[in-house]
Amino acid sequence: MSAATDSKTKTLQFSSPVPDIRLDKYLTQVLPQFSRAYVQKLIEQGYVLVKGQKAKASQKLNKVDRITVELPPLPVHPSAEPIPLTIIYEDEDILVIDKPAGLTVHPAPGHPSHTLVNAVLAHCPSLAKSNELLRPGIVHRLDKDTSGLIVLAKNDLAREYLAAQFKSRAVTKGYLVLVKGRLSPEQGIIKAPIGRDPHSRRRMAIVEAGKEASTQYRVRKYLDDYTLVEVTPLTGRTHQIRIHLSAIGYPVVGDAIYGIKSAHLNRQFVHAYRLGFRLPSTRQYQEFTSPLPADLEQALEHLARDV
Repeated sequence: MSAATDSKTKTLQFSSPVPDIRLDKYLTQVLPQFSRAYVQKLIEQGYVLVKGQKAKASQKLNKVDRITVELPPLPVHPSAEPIPLTIIYEDEDILVIDKPAGLTVHPAPGHPSHTLVNAVLAHCPSLAKSNELLRPGIVHRLDKDTSGLIVLAKNDLAREYLAAQFKSRAVTKGYLVLVKGRLSPEQGIIKAPIGRDPHSRRRMAIVEAGKEASTQYRVRKYLDDYTLVEVTPLTGRTHQIRIHLSAIGYPVVGDAIYGIKSAHLNRQFVHAYRLGFRLPSTRQYQEFTSPLPADLEQALEHLARDV
């Protein structure tokens, strides 16, 4: 596959050894930042051409097919959307929100709307004046299917103050994670560099040339052949917790990419339950906590009954 790109167009030359692959499946593989549903929408709306012609998502490709993908630009300013928010704390500078699983943090290709940013803009319209056009208020992120605490800045000075704390690793972050297996030893630090998986663009992996990554953990509870773990990421790499735990032989329950599937969950058992930092307004350290959401509590109850 070769690609020639400009500001909004990618031209792809199909060269996969897999015969008769569907168009939507192929594009999801070579453009991993897009969901399959978004790819299908692009095809349906005519943004994808095969040999210069409109195509169908189910169309089977040949090795000689030339595919052109035009990416519609994201809006310059995300729009406000009345999406319900669970606000844990708010002052003139920040919002601490308990994010539900399934909500993407900010607009991106494949997720141009219905994000946490869209919801916060409805709650705090002044954020639209931020210097960060597409990610107003954002200083850190949670995966779409990770629930829990996230802080957003309501002005640029507060965002800079918070960003400096994240950069200097002065922010306390705690996650509750369920893994398969009886994690041993009961506490420790996992150190392994993380970068893009050379064999799959959709994944991150432990790679020698990756960025330094450290994850501290402590066992909370054993449930037969499962372990509830309290995890503190000491660095902030993409998918760090899930990759590190899987690498030492304890995959995260419900994680379809790095872990194991679960009959009791349709998302990864990862919850950001603790977040601490210095408030921009007072410079005083404050810590916030969030209880496990109902779906994760129910998963633990199912395991306890099985035990």
